[in-house]
Amino acid sequence: MSVPLTLLGLLEREPSHGYDLKRDYDAFFGRGKPLPFGQVYATLGRLARDGKVVVGEPEAGDGPDRKRYVITETGATEFEDWLREPVAAEPHLQTVLFSKVVLALMLGRDAEHYLDTQRAAHLQRMRELTEVKRSGSLVDALLADHGLFHLESDLRWIDLTTARLDALAAEVAKR
Repeated sequence: MSVPLTLLGLLEREPSHGYDLKRDYDAFFGRGKPLPFGQVYATLGRLARDGKVVVGEPEAGDGPDRKRYVITETGATEFEDWLREPVAAEPHLQTVLFSKVVLALMLGRDAEHYLDTQRAAHLQRMRELTEVKRSGSLVDALLADHGLFHLESDLRWIDLTTARLDALAAEVAKR
């Protein structure tokens, strides 16, 4: 997730204060990992330094003065370029799951036990995401679906690898 580009996108919608940007970011993109205020303001500072946003005059409020951030043409162009560019379809040929299985086999450890433990962890996370999907908003449901589809894919891989574990062990032993 690109925090700077996401903040630029929120600013393209309307000029905003840092607090409002954090609130909107957390509401749509921060599920389980809210954006720290320090990161919001540090990112806005870099965007201002790079000419992608400008800071309006401080506005008096109940607390400290608030600054309204406005996207510049440079920021809008960068955001538009990013929005148009497709996300790279990563085949994930090097994954932690695969590395752990191969290393377990290389070291004479129980790779099947690792795969069983990983399967259980995936199933637990799928139950959690299913509950989020059932009880949350549309945004929550779509994010949960994304996670569920990835976990389903991992489970298929875990099952396939478990079925081929003896052949993989033989291949690893050759090297």
